[in-house]
Amino acid sequence: MQQRGQRSANTMEGGKTMKKVWILLLCLCLLTGCSGRENDLNIAVQLRSAILRAETCSFTALITADYGDMIYTFTLDCISDRDGNVTFTVKEPETIAGITGKITADGGVITFDDAVLAIPLLTDDQLTPVSAPWILIRALRSGYIASAGSGRIRLDDSYADDALALDITLDDSGMPAMAEIFWKNRRILSIRVVSFALS
Repeated sequence: MQQRGQRSANTMEGGKTMKKVWILLLCLCLLTGCSGRENDLNIAVQLRSAILRAETCSFTALITADYGDMIYTFTLDCISDRDGNVTFTVKEPETIAGITGKITADGGVITFDDAVLAIPLLTDDQLTPVSAPWILIRALRSGYIASAGSGRIRLDDSYADDALALDITLDDSGMPAMAEIFWKNRRILSIRVVSFALS
């Protein structure tokens, strides 16, 4: 009888110990998850801080614009200044190569001898494909960070109801490598970002 009582007491103590181990593991998992989320947000904030500190930001943007019935592609060499204004030169398509432009919060100017850059507008006549690099820089500088994790950042370009949403993929160095721009849950533009550099 005494052995049976000892076994029962040992089993109860063993059960209590296992409960404590499970509770400890559960707490550890929860804390690790919170730590990972905080680290992901830190990566997004560090990228924003680096861009805001930089005098210039240069990159090549390979843009694909989806008009529903037509797809257009453009390649732009871009430089953003300290205020977030973006100057660009069109590299492709060849028919408009060499055209330059500048986009600011107040609007845009496109110049090249007598050539006119006629590109249909997207999002209820509010956005052109050549303004995509400026939207990317503006969102990185001041957009609402909706989520971050697994090498991706999800930003809204403003706090308005009709804000553009950007899904940005980062490269191994934590710099933008790809961005997709959504409006009303439909992808309208994608940008492959090449040679993103801050100076």
